[in-house]
Amino acid sequence: MFKNGRHLTTSVMKTLETLNFDNAVFRQLPVDNSGDNFPRQVKEACFARVKPTTLANPVTVATSAKAMELINLPQSELHRDEFASYFCGSTDIPGAEYAAHCYCGHQFGYFSGQLGDGATMYVGEVVNDKNEKWEIQFKGAGKTPFSRGSDGRKVLRSSIREFLASEAMYHLGVPTTRAGSCVVSTDTVVRDIRYDGNPINEKCTVILRIAPTFLRFGSFEIFKPIDRITSRGGPSAGKTDILHRMLDYVLKTFYPEISTDCKEDAIVALYKEIMERTARLVAKWQAVGFCHGVLNTDNMSILGLTIDYGPYAFMETYDPAFICNGSDNGGRYTYEAQPAICKWNVKKLGEMFSFVVPQERLDDTLSNWDTVYNEAYLKEMRQKLGLLTIQAGDEALISGVLSAMYKTQSDFTNTFLTLQNLNLINDSVEECTRKVLTNCLPVDVVRKFLKTTFSKSDCEALLKLVQTYATRQDGFNPLAMYGIEPAVVIRDAEIHRDMERLEKMSADDKTEHDVRVVSRVITFDDEQ
Repeated sequence: MFKNGRHLTTSVMKTLETLNFDNAVFRQLPVDNSGDNFPRQVKEACFARVKPTTLANPVTVATSAKAMELINLPQSELHRDEFASYFCGSTDIPGAEYAAHCYCGHQFGYFSGQLGDGATMYVGEVVNDKNEKWEIQFKGAGKTPFSRGSDGRKVLRSSIREFLASEAMYHLGVPTTRAGSCVVSTDTVVRDIRYDGNPINEKCTVILRIAPTFLRFGSFEIFKPIDRITSRGGPSAGKTDILHRMLDYVLKTFYPEISTDCKEDAIVALYKEIMERTARLVAKWQAVGFCHGVLNTDNMSILGLTIDYGPYAFMETYDPAFICNGSDNGGRYTYEAQPAICKWNVKKLGEMFSFVVPQERLDDTLSNWDTVYNEAYLKEMRQKLGLLTIQAGDEALISGVLSAMYKTQSDFTNTFLTLQNLNLINDSVEECTRKVLTNCLPVDVVRKFLKTTFSKSDCEALLKLVQTYATRQDGFNPLAMYGIEPAVVIRDAEIHRDMERLEKMSADDKTEHDVRVVSRVITFDDEQ
């Protein structure tokens, strides 16, 4: 883990009042100490001091005992009456230093300038008995200088989603931030849940997030000059002295195995490690059917962790074009697009590193992305299918299984669970096929849930435009000004064709079709 030789081993368990804080980031990176807590540009600083906004009548909804063990808090402390007040920000935790992190980001492909912790805040870094350092963070504890027009609050609905996802992903073996606690209060905020003009009052909620660090790609984008497309720049544009300090801090604290004898080599090695961790992370997402939903550069961890659970979802029926974010009208962050988007985000991080090392060296490093990702993805999928040895036909077999799932509208997770439990030695092909077919949607359900972004006539017009520019070598997207990805148009055209086919298909026709597709996979027949 992340060692800090400055500390001796601490006692095994702590109390709420005796957590072993060592908030080293404030000794390494510049902090805005003004305390001005209103929307503003935070210049030449990586953090801004803030104070949590108190909540009335806080009550603990849930805790993760295993996550809280990371900061040496035993279960007895989690059940104390004072716990909720400490971990919603109403009572100061002794040793804590509250601050909001300043970062920027590319959102939906365009540079948005300063973003920052608008609803989260750094609480401190706790050193445990193993000499591991864990940053703890409140989400939903009130306004910060980065809140812009928002209230800095989160509600129970979204907080429970993040709490559950964080711990579920950890236990699925996917690198992630952790969730330690969820505290609700009687204070309320107004939210329009369905965006239909019918807002309701919802209870304010604070969750505790835990990770070695919450630094992200966007942390380095505060140094970005004015963007030629959006005309926005980072609040610390041109401050390469701070950039060097941030790189030194990250190398020393989180990547101590990288030699810093040659600074340029160290930064390139750091970029390589971040690239590889990110590629391996997204390979795990694809393997468990996880769709992040908001893969902006400000939501990408420098440690290759899953961070910022917003409109995420675990894919149910297998659909490469699955979109979990209702505001992603252009389909930028579909399930199948996630590896390419993560690669694009790593490229944007490289542009920030290029202020201090040659761009060519970073580009050479990024050129290995596809190899690293493909190897990681095949490893995950081999494990998922129980392939114990590497064979030349593994990739074709994996593609065949996924193709069959798509053609039969099968449940992603349950299909793999069924395949794991098949007895291919004793059960007949017919019996195995019957078991797998239980995961395929019937035709009436498929008709009901097939949705497109564009009407058939609009789709046909957009498709002609996409096809007209398809032969260009520069990747030009004629629909970019409308925020539309060509892949979404192509996918919509396929869905419209599927709709026409399904309208003519009976329940028996669908079953017969599914039997043919599934039996071919079970008998390893390449004829798809």
